[in-house]
Amino acid sequence: MATAEALALAGINALYGDSHVLHDVSFSLASGRVLALLGRNGAGKTTCMSTIIGFLQPRDGEIRLFGEPIHRLAPEAISRKGVGFCPQGRRIFPTLSVRENLIVARQKRAESTKPWTLERVFDLFPKLSERAQQQAGSLSGGEQQMLAIGRALMGNPRLLLLDEPSEGLAPRIVAEVGQTIARLKQEGLSIVLVEQNIKLAFGLADDVIMLNTGRVAFTGGVEEIRNDEAMLTQHLGVF
Repeated sequence: MATAEALALAGINALYGDSHVLHDVSFSLASGRVLALLGRNGAGKTTCMSTIIGFLQPRDGEIRLFGEPIHRLAPEAISRKGVGFCPQGRRIFPTLSVRENLIVARQKRAESTKPWTLERVFDLFPKLSERAQQQAGSLSGGEQQMLAIGRALMGNPRLLLLDEPSEGLAPRIVAEVGQTIARLKQEGLSIVLVEQNIKLAFGLADDVIMLNTGRVAFTGGVEEIRNDEAMLTQHLGVF
């Protein structure tokens, strides 16, 4: 029987060399919800994402995807299990066309009732359809972010990790990215969102995890923290 938890981290410790970055990090994401993973620069957010996707092996603890342990798997195996990753900085293939960037990430999933295809991605992002044959490196920053999200969706993920999707984008494009994430949420996709734009994060998230120096400083619903000025100042410095 499938678990209601899309993702669960329990007692995760992660190190870069001798540097202990994540300290006993535990949290979970219910299926079909958006979890905002927040914190100041250097708090451990990207390290946490890297550990989930398998780029960094945890020293101890466990990570489960819909109840199945994935913390000892290689990144490609974790991707095949249903984790999509849209990294900070987009990391598209600049010399490939938009279409080629999408096709190279294509994976089928037996349990997908409505799989992501080129047509569905182009429906979600009409601008990418217009530029399908264009080299990805010549796209605007906003278009490259759309392509990075579309590429992650082509893997037909059950869980989508978004690392700073609004970074460096104009406010109008940030709003478009937010609308896209909201649409994916409406379709029932489970999402972990790392985001410095607190207004955007709070507008999309159901739940919030705050990291401070690699430790969980807060976990709860977005309404619990939205107006807690002292907590937001202490851990995010936003006031």
